[in-house]
Amino acid sequence: MHLFNITSKIIVTCSNRLSPYLQKEIEALGFVPVRVFKTGVELKGSLEDCIKLNLNLRCASQVLFSVKEFNAYNADALYKALINFEWEDIIAPDGYFSITSNVNNDTINNSLFANVKVKDAIVDRFRNKTGSRPNSGPELDKTVIHLYWQESVAEIFVDTSGETLSKHGYRKIPGKAPMLEALAASTLLATKWDRQSPFINPMCGSSTVAIEAALLATNRMPGLYRSNYGFMHIVGYNETIYLKECTRLDEIIIEVPGLKIIASDISSDAINISKINAGAAGVEDIIEFTLGDFETTPVPEGGNGVIYFNPEYGDRLGVEAELQFTYKRMGDFMKKQCKGYTGYIFTGNLELGKRIGLKPSRRIEFYTSKIDCRLYEYELYAGTRTPSTP
Repeated sequence: MHLFNITSKIIVTCSNRLSPYLQKEIEALGFVPVRVFKTGVELKGSLEDCIKLNLNLRCASQVLFSVKEFNAYNADALYKALINFEWEDIIAPDGYFSITSNVNNDTINNSLFANVKVKDAIVDRFRNKTGSRPNSGPELDKTVIHLYWQESVAEIFVDTSGETLSKHGYRKIPGKAPMLEALAASTLLATKWDRQSPFINPMCGSSTVAIEAALLATNRMPGLYRSNYGFMHIVGYNETIYLKECTRLDEIIIEVPGLKIIASDISSDAINISKINAGAAGVEDIIEFTLGDFETTPVPEGGNGVIYFNPEYGDRLGVEAELQFTYKRMGDFMKKQCKGYTGYIFTGNLELGKRIGLKPSRRIEFYTSKIDCRLYEYELYAGTRTPSTP
């Protein structure tokens, strides 16, 4: 069985509530989803397709390629089904592999036990066939095997990503409470920004949002910032396919004349970190960084752009009380100084969201970690809004 010669089920996973934006990305690459669910998208394809998906998706976490589906009622049945599987066609004899899993089976109290059973089956198969075995451990930088086991139905995937795709690879210094890159990209895809008009990001922190905006506008894909994936360690991998896709990523980068992306923060450390991260992403010259309170952020006249806040959520009583005033100030700033723009505030504190003092035109649902979040959208009309005629 040569995995690079077959077509199979592909599951592209993502964080909860990101699948609508992941679906759009996958369709833009020319794929037709078979199924969309809250944490991923299913499609059919080859390992060559997996290479393209890994290098081009901003919202994804893992790209999983199905290799075996079977019934297993307990750990012994799992082992018996896998010891006869042709692991030597996937993992090199002198290679290294790791096991990840998503397990929901009544006989299993700890998913790590299921992982060990999979590992034992692989090792015993190699020993029976060759007398030796590949190394294994927790690192995700070589061949990664994923077990999905729900009740009596089990499925084995090759994780063609390895390390998660949700981190895009350019962020050298995370800063304080940074937004995950995949989440930042998804929230941008949820906005009405046309990727040409001004994008203003006050309270930028380590500038994940501003950097992702610059990457999106100039068509820079995440594959530009990473050089190791799980698919590279599968038996039969041909580097030519990967290098061809890398060349394409360089060719599709575009320039946007007059593009204005402005990021500001009151912390000089945050601005310094932002410049380092933007430099690593190759977009430092595209973003204008300014130091100062968010009310001093320059807002180009003419409107039609986007202003995007990602403020603190406040997890302590004293901090939350102080943030009530900050959230009101954000609302006042957008209303008075950002007329003609579309405003966005991303927050994981829905009570503080009520302090903004503006009526949102949309409330878009997201999660960060396990926090229920909203991206509030505000139409900041340049003049008095004319009421519609009954």
